[in-house]
Amino acid sequence: MLVSALSFLAGLLLVQQFSVLPDTKWLIVGSLLAGIIAWLRYWRFLFFVVGILWATVFAMHRLSDRLPEQLEGVEVQVIGTIADLPEQDEKRARFDFITRDGVYAANLPGASAAITRDTKKQPGTGAAIAAESERLPTKLRLSWYYPDQPIKAGQQWTFTVKLKRVHGNLNPGGFDYERWLFTEGIGATGYVRPSPKPVLLGHDPAWSSVSVWRQSITDQLSSILGDSPSLALIKALTIGDGNSVTQEQWEVFRKTGTTHLVVISGSHIGLIAGLVYFLVLKLWARTGWLSQSPQKVAAVSALLVAIFYSALAGFSVPTQRSVVMLSIVMIAIILQRNSRPFNTLSIAMFAVLVFDPLAVLAAGFWLSFLAVSLIIYAVSGRLGKLGHVWGAIKINWATSVGLSPLLLLFFQQVSLIAPLANLVAVPVISLLVVPLALLAVIIMFILPSMASKLFFLVDHVLQGLWWLLAYLAEIPMASINHALPSYWALLFAVPGILLLLAPAGIPVRWLSLVMFLPLIFTDAKPPETGDIKMTLLDVGQGLSAVMQTSHHLLVYDTGAKFSEQSDMGQSVLLPFLRSQGVAKIDSLIISHGDNDHIGGAVSLMRGIDTKQVLTSVPQQLSEYAPITCKAGQSWLWDEVKFTMLAPKQSFMLENDNSCVLKIQSKHGTVLLTGDIEALAESWLVNTYGDELKSDILVAPHHGSKTSSTTGFLRAIQPDYVLIPAGYRNQFGHPHKDVLARYRQVNAKWLNNADSGAIVVNVENNAFVVQGTRETESKYWNAK
Repeated sequence: MLVSALSFLAGLLLVQQFSVLPDTKWLIVGSLLAGIIAWLRYWRFLFFVVGILWATVFAMHRLSDRLPEQLEGVEVQVIGTIADLPEQDEKRARFDFITRDGVYAANLPGASAAITRDTKKQPGTGAAIAAESERLPTKLRLSWYYPDQPIKAGQQWTFTVKLKRVHGNLNPGGFDYERWLFTEGIGATGYVRPSPKPVLLGHDPAWSSVSVWRQSITDQLSSILGDSPSLALIKALTIGDGNSVTQEQWEVFRKTGTTHLVVISGSHIGLIAGLVYFLVLKLWARTGWLSQSPQKVAAVSALLVAIFYSALAGFSVPTQRSVVMLSIVMIAIILQRNSRPFNTLSIAMFAVLVFDPLAVLAAGFWLSFLAVSLIIYAVSGRLGKLGHVWGAIKINWATSVGLSPLLLLFFQQVSLIAPLANLVAVPVISLLVVPLALLAVIIMFILPSMASKLFFLVDHVLQGLWWLLAYLAEIPMASINHALPSYWALLFAVPGILLLLAPAGIPVRWLSLVMFLPLIFTDAKPPETGDIKMTLLDVGQGLSAVMQTSHHLLVYDTGAKFSEQSDMGQSVLLPFLRSQGVAKIDSLIISHGDNDHIGGAVSLMRGIDTKQVLTSVPQQLSEYAPITCKAGQSWLWDEVKFTMLAPKQSFMLENDNSCVLKIQSKHGTVLLTGDIEALAESWLVNTYGDELKSDILVAPHHGSKTSSTTGFLRAIQPDYVLIPAGYRNQFGHPHKDVLARYRQVNAKWLNNADSGAIVVNVENNAFVVQGTRETESKYWNAK
């Protein structure tokens, strides 16, 4: 069964490497091939082919449920239900919305009538937009800014929304938001319009769905715990709601390697099920009611509790795996059959993948199944038996070491103190906090006073544990960041892990350390001396560029800040720099004080060592002792010259006071201009003239109409203009007149909104300019 499940997994994985899905005719060919293979009884190869076919069909169906281009940017009235617990902060509520199969109205030209999912063109509407191809997706991701009513799961609403097609920032080493939307089945994103006013139609019954149960529980938890500092962690551990966990808390958990303990994982479900099994087994045996054996009653009880706990977590992939495995084990107990651990794991993996083949795109799938595989491999089939303490230590060691290659692959970060932190945190969370918190959740609607006492105890235990983890996270070298490992390095690491965790009698186990070496020495290749590599990161409607020379790195601007929990420094810049193996920033330049340029600066400097900060607004970053940027500053790195051209005088508009940086190598020149507009551009032309000539120009002010003047472009004569603009941004950048000016000077232009991050390599008297969407996008990414 194990080989068959792995063959099926390999077929699913192959499809996820496609940039474009195959045509329907290839499905027919594949089906015929599968029939031939089945007739020849090559069962393992059949599982591989069936995996390819199933993944392709599933992906086609998912892609068909996306917003039609004709409805993008159009105000549409929708009716539906809030699907799950909303994410809320001081500015907005964000939630998934399941549209009803009923009526919506669209403000399109000629579309005065309602349009339904299964409409046919009605007489008198005059609207071809009622075609089947223009249905709304089943699931939307909506934001409601400054809502005037509480937003809860299970509510039924009528909203007027403005939608856009699936689109997100795409950066090397960064989070692929489009992939996440695809795996979640979300066909469009958008926001709720304040007018006409949203209308609350009603609520789903309390028994109708898991999401309504979870909403009731989170409301009750907020009522009982109030402003407790542990409220967010208790929500995460009891109902899998991590929305309230702060970035600071996540950072501590990442550094200590305890993130897996903060959410409802398979280990939590297994421990709770095991506890219920033991208690029911002992109590039932004492009752004397032996018409049903204690083992069978205990097995059924444990399985029901596991399903209930998994439902509280929203049936995430790790909990699915755990429930399937528990089902097999408990059924084997009921039927008095033996089951092999790896066969049980294989069946669980196969069931999860048949239900959702896109699970292979989630890090949680790999971490969950590999962790269980490592535990089985490390402890089963051994001659000697370890005690509970040494057994826990061995499992902790096996998972910490064994999962490190995957952690490097997914997060470019590994915690060195994870074994120590988990040695304390695992028993505290699993054996004390989770059972008490879950018991309190069960009784809080019946005995709120008793539940309150239990939560009081849980709260104090979590505060003590948090103090310890925060202390450990501050230890120097608590965690290490490393460049993204290659797949070749991972291929060597896997047998290295198996050899390292093999029984003591296996010879040459020391070779496992040699097989780990490719993971350590897979640093990103830096440019040669005198060459430049620039990455204009995709930070939406904002600017951030990273300039690398042979031994130095400069960051120019850091994108926007959206809330206390979210900014581009944290979500884009730090993951990119970690994927490149960067340990420090030699110079950070903040061109001016607009949020879309300075917003991510603090998170960036907190996350990575920054030697020097230059900015035109030193007062906004005073705690970091910045240097005021001004014309005439110059330095040389690795035979590449950096020169600050502006500001020299103070303009009335803050945009015109942006730091303007020219970077010259022996092979080409790059000009970074911030948000300067016509007045500053004119000053630069009058002051520097032909010295402005550059091969690469990062468009001033995101390509606004008030910048990129004709005289400025003629002075620069760029070969390429790179535009840092967001997809369908509210300002209409880049303006069509500006694009016309770029064409007049024969400049090629690329836009972050269309290309994702833009990578420029300047070497050997040549420019290689590539967009991430052209080189790395998959079939689910917007083209």
